[in-house]
Amino acid sequence: MKKENFAEVSTQDLRDRLVEMRKDYAQLQINHAISPLDSPAKITHARKEIARVLTELRARELNNK
Repeated sequence: MKKENFAEVSTQDLRDRLVEMRKDYAQLQINHAISPLDSPAKITHARKEIARVLTELRARELNNK
């Protein structure tokens, strides 16, 4: 999801998506520890997506104050 798309998504949807993304990230880490992934870049991509969502949530929090 690109940063431009975050403006169209509600805060609650972002929080729900964040929970799912964190679960997926944890599962990727576990799978990679057991047997190497075909593309370890998936782990990096997942971590960056989580950071983008957290950044957007924090920006919304600061704008509402």
